Amino acid sequence: MEDHTATGIGARPTPLLRQYVNEYVGFDLRGLPTGVHCGPPSRALTAVISLSDPLEVAAGVGDGSPVTRFDSVAGGLMCRSVAIHHDGRQQGVQVSLTPLGARAVYGMPAAELAHRLVPLDELLGALAVELVDRLRSATTWAARFAVLDELLLRAVGRGACRDHVRPVRSEVAEAWRRLVAARGCVQVGAVAADLGWSRRHLTERFRGEVGLSPKTFARVLRFEHAHELAAARDPLPWGDVATVSGYADQAHLVRDWREFTGRSPTVWRRSEVLLGAG
Repeated sequence: MEDHTATGIGARPTPLLRQYVNEYVGFDLRGLPTGVHCGPPSRALTAVISLSDPLEVAAGVGDGSPVTRFDSVAGGLMCRSVAIHHDGRQQGVQVSLTPLGARAVYGMPAAELAHRLVPLDELLGALAVELVDRLRSATTWAARFAVLDELLLRAVGRGACRDHVRPVRSEVAEAWRRLVAARGCVQVGAVAADLGWSRRHLTERFRGEVGLSPKTFARVLRFEHAHELAAARDPLPWGDVATVSGYADQAHLVRDWREFTGRSPTVWRRSEVLLGAG
């Protein structure tokens, strides 16, 4: 019988990319129960390149969203979890872009990808094909991360030569940084006032760039914090998870958890096959 293993190797991108890319994660899952992994909403735009069989992904969990096969897939910011179907084996690389990096790497605002999953080659063309080929040819994680650095830098350089790729408004970038720094526990009106904008103007500008309103993005950040706590090897009780991540009470956490994952916290914990793996 094959051992159950779940290996995850994280790496920071080259310093030249860090304003655009948060991190790389290489993963190698073997011998796990067949199931559906719930990829939660987060602050990042996620791209995943399979190093083995195509990924089978749906843009929602348990809601009838169609399952699509991708060799490589990119998504925007989401308000619901992505369902990743697997047979207990999966090998690939995940790239987490900042919303402000979408223009630099993909040549478009993050808002154009919000709530969507698209083949990576629709965004990067031949560069995506080369990326998949070279990642699959590499034999170590370090070599794969070096390939990512090289090709993403090339994508950024190519974007810098395009006249239509405008920089992100500094006020929107600052609002994003403040929301992230506070993990969503900040008043949007106060952020707008500090920027010299009305709340309505900030909301319109932020949604136009990122794809979510500041209030919704703050909710995603708070949920992301709660999810990290709940997915830990020795998780806190649910009431403590709610308090630490800034929810008014456990009932508030449960409502958001159902909205963002399609499951109650307890059902999620029982059905999420990757918890405690490794």
